Amino acid sequence: MIVCVCNNISDREIRQAVDLGLSSMAELRETLGVATCCGKCEGYAEEVLNAHVESTTRITELSFRATQAA
Repeated sequence: MIVCVCNNISDREIRQAVDLGLSSMAELRETLGVATCCGKCEGYAEEVLNAHVESTTRITELSFRATQAA
């Protein structure tokens, strides 16, 4: 679904940006141009961003390698 009509940005593109490491509205604005024209999309874009950030599992350590090395 299109979130930002002015810049033709979809919810899928926002989720892909999160998968690539973006985690704030400032980064979405800078990278994709979300909410840089009329601003009406900002609330929903932030919802999509936050929901995907919360649902994404981040690997911070490879614990099985630490166990093997010990």
